[in-house]
Amino acid sequence: VLQSSSSLKASYEDWLLTYGLSVSPFHMRWQTALFNRQFYNWGRWKPRFLYLWFSVGMVFGIVAMFGSVILLGKTLMQTLTQMLTEAPKAQNDRMLQVVVSVLSSGLYVRVVVPGVNLPVSQLTYFFSAILISGVIHEVGHGVAAIREQVRFNGFGIFIFIVYPGAFVDLFTTHLQLISPKLNFFPFFLGVWHNFVLGVASFMVLFLLPAILFPFYYTGVGALVTEVAEDSPANGPRGLFVGDLVTNLQDCPVYNVEDWNSCLGDISEKSQVGYCVSAATLQQLSFPARVYRRLDGTVECCSNNSLTDICFSYSNKLDSHLYACLPARKVIESSKVCRTNMDCQKDLVPSFCVIPSLENQTRLIRVKHPPHIDMLYVGHPLHLQYTVSLSSFVPRQNFLSIDLPVVIETFCKYLISLSGALAVINAVPCFALDGQWILNSFLEATLSSLIVEKQNRELVGFLILLAGSALLAANVALGLWMVTAR
Repeated sequence: VLQSSSSLKASYEDWLLTYGLSVSPFHMRWQTALFNRQFYNWGRWKPRFLYLWFSVGMVFGIVAMFGSVILLGKTLMQTLTQMLTEAPKAQNDRMLQVVVSVLSSGLYVRVVVPGVNLPVSQLTYFFSAILISGVIHEVGHGVAAIREQVRFNGFGIFIFIVYPGAFVDLFTTHLQLISPKLNFFPFFLGVWHNFVLGVASFMVLFLLPAILFPFYYTGVGALVTEVAEDSPANGPRGLFVGDLVTNLQDCPVYNVEDWNSCLGDISEKSQVGYCVSAATLQQLSFPARVYRRLDGTVECCSNNSLTDICFSYSNKLDSHLYACLPARKVIESSKVCRTNMDCQKDLVPSFCVIPSLENQTRLIRVKHPPHIDMLYVGHPLHLQYTVSLSSFVPRQNFLSIDLPVVIETFCKYLISLSGALAVINAVPCFALDGQWILNSFLEATLSSLIVEKQNRELVGFLILLAGSALLAANVALGLWMVTAR
């Protein structure tokens, strides 16, 4: 039995070796030489252009090393301030908190915890973007290494726990013999290529309306692409996929940014009122018992009513009058107002009636012609979180309404993750690109000031220690932000 088991294990290991696979706890990788010829072609393509490209990347790598330290220091201070603040800003709840996972080719930023700081529906974008960012990063290392005559053994991808990445296999001994020096490009090109990928993704995102112009038009409203099942906008008179939202109250909506901006303004400002004539007010209102809620606001309608809302208004004699009115009849033929003065443009006596709702609750009129207006009562953020929209409207019915959203979302993930990978790898920290960038920089700048190599190495070690501590502090606080908040 033992001999059979050993034979099976040997066969399994031979099979893995044949296909370039390596499996260990929490880690699996695949390496191949299939792309070696392509890498060599890239490394020898237009030498003058590559030299210029690599030189710019080298300068960027040095600037990024110093910039990453400043950025992480600022991030650390902001996180500490937020920790000490009893009521952090609501907008921070939506930010992806920093959680890092140490991978064999470096640290990848913003690896998230599904269901905690990233919806499960976004995982495909996340994993695809981080894999592409890792591949582009390693292509930079590989091509620059070939240009420096370093032996290139192969390229591969790996999965650490569930997070993907890429790597290049270089002849380590040769790499160490001919480095460090300032113009040894392989150390700098990974960071540079991630920056370029982020900029390219940003340009695609910025030019997307022009790119998709033959198929989609913009600037006419926000197109509903999804309404969550538990959304308060779900219902017979709510929003449906394909609806085009043009207004929120008196705030025009031309795109998704306007939708978010309008909801933000509605949330921050006090509830608007509606102009109602004295005759209409007397006709629609009916006697109701007035009582105060626990938060101090006033209710004057039956709790069972689905169509009536308590409105407050004032006249010359009394500034605290309340009336239970049918919301749709009051709003649909009225203009918005803040005070009675806004309603005195006509000769007909009118009042500005304002919905008397709980704190943070708003009555919002959503226009999505040709359908009847949706009247939403609740917190504006609930509407924002449960309704997905797009600024792109298909010119033809057969065109997908989701395609522009997919491209937009993927570009945003590429910008975020590729940029984060560039920043983290530029940090002067042990086992990251920043370690070798720092060593090259010190060798080029301190050789004449600090003659003894041992002393230069000591300076580099102390800087790396400080950089590692700075990064570790950001990681620890980032983990705390995910788990504690």
